[in-house]
Amino acid sequence: MRTDFDPAAMSRNEFYKLLTATVVPRPIAWISTISPDGASANLAPHSFFTIASVAPPVVQFTSVGRKDTLRNVEATGQFVVNLAPEELFEQINDTGTDFPPGVSEFEAAGVGSEPSLRVKPPRVAASPVALECEVHTTLGIGDSTVVLGRVVHAVVSQDVLVDGHPEISRLKPLSRLGKDEWGTLGEVREISRIRHADWQGPASAG
Repeated sequence: MRTDFDPAAMSRNEFYKLLTATVVPRPIAWISTISPDGASANLAPHSFFTIASVAPPVVQFTSVGRKDTLRNVEATGQFVVNLAPEELFEQINDTGTDFPPGVSEFEAAGVGSEPSLRVKPPRVAASPVALECEVHTTLGIGDSTVVLGRVVHAVVSQDVLVDGHPEISRLKPLSRLGKDEWGTLGEVREISRIRHADWQGPASAG
């Protein structure tokens, strides 16, 4: 048995809660931006986030509603995606607070920053990965805006590299789930992609 949900018969918030509880886990883009006058650095977590293109390298996030992050991105054309690691859990949550415009979440939440190399918004100093981005495109959809950013520079802490490649057990990324739930890495499973030339039938038939 299944239960049917009709988005046309539900409120916006009711279906939002269903979507965010079922499209899981969602990686977190901890996005730093800077105000147009350069006076205030903004930092906020966004869990509608993924890769949009490899060549050119483009990442995307969605701003639900018009928040400081989106306004800064539209005005300056730049942002930084900082990886959200487990050890900064409370600070990441703190930066999701709806502070009024002009308040720097870096300062309010006690998050250390460092200069970026190619863009003006600062990076999170304690984050193991930062993707410096310039806006490629924005697309308004309903009450949300999809922001696509071309990655112009990436930096990775040597502490999380193994043979020059980021190691997931060292990155320890957080993810968002439903309600007020967050996910940690948990068990990692590995399996190789099967070439058609090596195909011997579905695993379930073994």
